[in-house]
Amino acid sequence: MALNLNKDLKQFYSIAEVSEMFNLPASLLRYWEKEFPTLHPKKNNSGARQYTKEDLEELRLVYDLVKVRNMKLATAREVLMRNREGVRSTNDLMERMQSVRQQLMDIKKELDALV
Repeated sequence: MALNLNKDLKQFYSIAEVSEMFNLPASLLRYWEKEFPTLHPKKNNSGARQYTKEDLEELRLVYDLVKVRNMKLATAREVLMRNREGVRSTNDLMERMQSVRQQLMDIKKELDALV
């Protein structure tokens, strides 16, 4: 998933904003909070979830394992517990490769337009 978390971010995001970012229903985000102990957005006084950049990063890892790699929840949870840094490194590498691929495709379009 090509979600850029390095740009200037707000301090907190609502569950509706996060749901839109990841194209996931809010109910699934709440369910994942129960299944992955490392997903724990803060709640304000009225109980509304407030996601931080760190929460988004954690959610990005879960999303990659569950939605992109099609792992079962228990497997994804175990992989994150055993090798969080490996998952993060692999995820970062895949995003860089996708970015390079997109740049190459853009260059090819420009070259094709010249011919």
